Amino acid sequence: MDGRWEPGTAGVLRLPSGRLVRGRGLRKPLPAGPTPTFGLYLLGSEPPAVDWPSRWLRWPDFRLPADRDDALDALREAWRRAGTERVEVACGGGIGRTGTALACLAVLDGVPPREAVAYVRAGYVRRAVETPWQRRYVTRFPHA
Repeated sequence: MDGRWEPGTAGVLRLPSGRLVRGRGLRKPLPAGPTPTFGLYLLGSEPPAVDWPSRWLRWPDFRLPADRDDALDALREAWRRAGTERVEVACGGGIGRTGTALACLAVLDGVPPREAVAYVRAGYVRRAVETPWQRRYVTRFPHA
């Protein structure tokens, strides 16, 4: 096996290109099995340390990223790494911010912005992307 997630692993979303990204809630225990090789953590304050390379994106609960340029850069990095690595995207609960980020990764992977929320809800968590402004953020996410 390469350095990616196993298809069918809990919380793993398959993007159209075949990239696999795991979403999760940090308030839940770390799932059994392989650990991420890269994590993108979406929290209002600095996340706890992890034993793998990671990046923190300041993103308060129920809000949008504090710095949109940093968010674009972080999401592009996560998408790129997901081609060969086990990338994890996580926030506190694993639904709103994580779902929004996964929808943005889907846009980067070629899903039309207006279809990305439905794509993530079908392939990750039915309640992903919780607020109207998170949905709007996805529809306006740069995909070029």
